[in-house]
Amino acid sequence: MKVPAPSLAPILRSDAQGRILACVLADPDTSHSLSNLVEHTQTSMPTVSREVGRAEQAGLLVTEKVGSSRQVRANVGHPLHDAVRQIILATYGLPKVVAEELADLKAADAVILFGSWAARYFGEPGRAPNDIDVLVIGEADRDLVDEAAERVERRIGMPVQATVRTHEQWNSEHEGFIREVKSRPLLVVLVADEQNSATEFAEVGPEMGIVR
Repeated sequence: MKVPAPSLAPILRSDAQGRILACVLADPDTSHSLSNLVEHTQTSMPTVSREVGRAEQAGLLVTEKVGSSRQVRANVGHPLHDAVRQIILATYGLPKVVAEELADLKAADAVILFGSWAARYFGEPGRAPNDIDVLVIGEADRDLVDEAAERVERRIGMPVQATVRTHEQWNSEHEGFIREVKSRPLLVVLVADEQNSATEFAEVGPEMGIVR
């Protein structure tokens, strides 16, 4: 059976390949075991082994045996490493980048990716995103949100549009913007209280997810 090209990055073979590369290339100095990659990508060991093998054959990844574990890391010396990493960070690596740059925001109840990027992430066909839409829920300082968005922009090389809404506004049905966000795919990348937020967001959107 032929696997369809992922909507988020059609130049890749599959979503699994994108998520594996995102896990490894987002932090080039860190090694990952195959079992960790299976957990991160929520796919099977045969799929991870196959995709890692292909990336290693292409020279983008390198592996080594450490005890009984096969460790995978980025081949930072490959001439295409920087170019491929930039593509991956702006697509499958985006949740990790956003989470890292907005993690220290005070009074933020949640950080959500929505819009065309989220739609492509969940497999909805369409054009590649021209920018990234981020929604911060809570009482976070607007200037600090903008500074964090600028850091994300520098890392991924794409414009980031950040919006701030209070928790009360998020729970209200009166604002058209919030109704639109909730009606489309979205991805929660940060929550202040994971247990409560997971329950709160469980009924939101036709497709949604919470990054663990």
